[in-house]
Amino acid sequence: MQGDPRQRPITLRTLRRMVEAKQKISALTCYDATTAKWLSEAGVHVLLVGDSAGQVILGHDTSMHAQLEFMLLLSGAVKRGAPNCFVMGDMPFMSYQADDAEAVHNAGRFLVEGNADAVKLEVDGRYGDLVAKMSRAGVPVVAHIGWKPQTVRYAGIRTAKIAGRTAAEARDLVEQAQLMEARGAVMVLVEQTPGEVAEQIVRSVRIPVIGCGAGSACHGHVVVLQDLLGMNERHPSFVPVLGEVGAAIRDAAKRWIDLLNSGRYLAKHPYGMNEGEADKLR
Repeated sequence: MQGDPRQRPITLRTLRRMVEAKQKISALTCYDATTAKWLSEAGVHVLLVGDSAGQVILGHDTSMHAQLEFMLLLSGAVKRGAPNCFVMGDMPFMSYQADDAEAVHNAGRFLVEGNADAVKLEVDGRYGDLVAKMSRAGVPVVAHIGWKPQTVRYAGIRTAKIAGRTAAEARDLVEQAQLMEARGAVMVLVEQTPGEVAEQIVRSVRIPVIGCGAGSACHGHVVVLQDLLGMNERHPSFVPVLGEVGAAIRDAAKRWIDLLNSGRYLAKHPYGMNEGEADKLR
């Protein structure tokens, strides 16, 4: 179940060098070891064990239902499947918002139990002190700004919102990115902003900027794998459908049903009893 041993481990240093060399960082969500292995063999740099697992794995309507223990298990599985990829563990709702000490402890669990290379948390300016505490503890933090799915109920909406559509909102996002860098964040993830906003953020910080529907200026981009593979009926407009895996699974399952109904399956069974033993059953 191990990833491609020929691939050199992707580290923070690797990602920083990629930014310097103007090489795009590829990132996808991933939730299991088998899929991680294939993505590693494809050469994907970063695997985000996203709380979107609450939707695509557990079937909930929002990401808020992905619990901490569940996310830790998924993170460890992904790292075992792709040990050379940079694995980013997504800290789920209420694993870091209530208490800073608890948040630092939970972040550490992602590194120790989940074997993640960094943790991602949805933040704004109010989380500067927490990011600093995590950084001081030796936890690499990816600061997620822009649209924050874990606030969907607080925002009172059911669909994602585009962040930074006004100049004031854009300046606020730039300031958030600068603050997170100053407090020790190793990367910024910007979700669903106009391209001009992402460009300003990239210009204003020296750490890698990963976009999720945030414009081409970002150093890298991440999307939900199931959206990319055509496995979800609905997907964000910024995600290209590059595969028809959902249809392929459905068609394979139909062929399986047809094979069973035909009576051909195991008509010639690969296992047999030892010579003479079958006669004893008569």
